[in-house]
Amino acid sequence: MNIDSHQHYWDPSRGDYGWLTPDMKPLYRVFGPDDLAPLRESVGVQRTVVVQAAPTLDETRYLLDLARHEESIAGVVGWIPLDSPDASKFIDEFAPEPKFKAVRPMLQDLPDDTWIAHAPRKDAIERLIDLDFAFDALIFARHVPSLIEFVERYPKLRVVIDHGAKPPIRDGLSSGWQPWADGIAQLAALPQRIHCKLSGLATEANANWTGETLKPYVAHLLEHFGPERLMWGSDWPVLDMNGSYTAWHSTARNLTSHLEKADQAAIFGANARAFYRL
Repeated sequence: MNIDSHQHYWDPSRGDYGWLTPDMKPLYRVFGPDDLAPLRESVGVQRTVVVQAAPTLDETRYLLDLARHEESIAGVVGWIPLDSPDASKFIDEFAPEPKFKAVRPMLQDLPDDTWIAHAPRKDAIERLIDLDFAFDALIFARHVPSLIEFVERYPKLRVVIDHGAKPPIRDGLSSGWQPWADGIAQLAALPQRIHCKLSGLATEANANWTGETLKPYVAHLLEHFGPERLMWGSDWPVLDMNGSYTAWHSTARNLTSHLEKADQAAIFGANARAFYRL
């Protein structure tokens, strides 16, 4: 089964998407399963993991409600205030939902780049571990040291890096390669064997990106995480700002076409299914 490990649904009228403003005209509308269905079907993606796009509990409840009525949603990555005394209570609220699979604090948007190293409550993270939920890390290279500290503190927590840690592709290899490349190597070398999403790269590139533009970054992720720890995701509909579902899927397929068939199947479905317990 082919799985999109990272996509979003939203309704701007809900009012909790602080980053989503009316001037972002291509994105400032409702995006739901009916919008994604023809795109999924055109590239043979049967199931998806839908990821929170607002840092609220209501966002998690909204996505879980969608998932109850939409077969194509295999899992939900929600948001919980991991620094709140009530964090464990909220985890327990969502735990009975069969499609609730992981949590994601929006680390890239927090004013404190070291938040992940000191703010999440120990009891909340241990509750995630006890219930076998995963953790999505939305980071840039500047967050790597603090994330490493966090991962080393909780070696049993299953962690996946979103969007390949968002390399600054538009800056070019001469100025955008480091410190991202070293950060990827450090994360991949951790004994916890964390995973990484092959997603979001088109969003970080210039508008005229091609497969050749993204090739060094995909190759670096493959070199360090290997096909056994990478999972393809679209980052749709954010992707629509700088590409298309079919173009990114085709590019990712081409850039991994040299791999064994089993490794390709892992990246485009099996790894997401195993990691998220779908």
